[in-house]
Amino acid sequence: MLSSRRVSHCRLLLISVHALLSSGTPAAGAGKVPAIIVFGDSTVDAGNNNYIPTVAKGDFPPYGCDFDGGVATGRFSNGRLVTDFVSEAFGLPSAVPAYLDPSCTVDQLAMGVSFASGGTGLDDLTAEIASVIPMSQQLEYFKEYKEKLKVAKGESMANEIIAEALYVISIGTNDFIVNYFVLPLRRAQYTPPEYVAYLVGLAGEAVRAIYDLGARKIEFTGLAPFGCVPSARTLNHDEPGECNEEYNEVAMRFNAELQAALRKLNGELAGAQVVYAETYGIVSAIVANPTDYGFENVERGCCGTGLIEASMLCGMDQALTCQDPNTYLFFDSVHPTEWTYKIVAEEFLNTSLRVFL
Repeated sequence: MLSSRRVSHCRLLLISVHALLSSGTPAAGAGKVPAIIVFGDSTVDAGNNNYIPTVAKGDFPPYGCDFDGGVATGRFSNGRLVTDFVSEAFGLPSAVPAYLDPSCTVDQLAMGVSFASGGTGLDDLTAEIASVIPMSQQLEYFKEYKEKLKVAKGESMANEIIAEALYVISIGTNDFIVNYFVLPLRRAQYTPPEYVAYLVGLAGEAVRAIYDLGARKIEFTGLAPFGCVPSARTLNHDEPGECNEEYNEVAMRFNAELQAALRKLNGELAGAQVVYAETYGIVSAIVANPTDYGFENVERGCCGTGLIEASMLCGMDQALTCQDPNTYLFFDSVHPTEWTYKIVAEEFLNTSLRVFL
């Protein structure tokens, strides 16, 4: 059953490709960016975790209930992700495929690919905890992808795709909510500011690595206020049900240091344009004034009780899933809904990504 769903997902991508090729009115960004190439965690995992032995999966209902055809692709949401909306805005297919999906062709992957893995982090220990794909392996997959492109498209066209593509990196939250604030090892080694500095150093190394492999247009997404995700509210022992402000302060520190690091990289990496995409402000604004953005609930997830469920627990409590997910900020206790991702994507396109359109 799952394999047939995966095939249908890539068929949907193929249909969108034909629609783009036959359309007489391409999107504003069409042609300037030939592909969206994605690294990171569950915020941008299009289904890679479906193909690895991990419990961190989203390839079953109620995930995907609002995706084309109601397909649970492995995205940790009810529908599309930020990168899917960004791809569409650049005149590319409306969904970025997962690299490990065997039913996707090289032609499809040539216009967009996600190497991301739900549960991973900048810190390799974070990936080990959930048995998911670390950033180092995502980079190895990217090298493999480049060779496939050369075979399929020829070296000249492959090099052009790699040089002109938009690279998106969205990662870091799990290093705190799965690793640092849950398990003792990193807390014994680092204070919170020291761990932030360690992660920002790893973020810089990741940017340098993809630059060395040919990337020139790079966007790195900042952290949202992860102290306000439903699971963090539920586990907030000091103020149950409220945002965990310690977590949010750490997110803000990470974002500030990341921005400084990216500015430095912009001056050091010849020919590269590295931009920071701000999520903290827009998500905070939604939490503060939900009705202004069309939301009714920003404190609980749509699936299950909305307090703690994510991944497999959402599947077990499927009967409790809310009727209209897009009136919720979060689909499960950690991940946003499609409507949230659409709002964030529009914010990116109007700010940090405008330079590439």
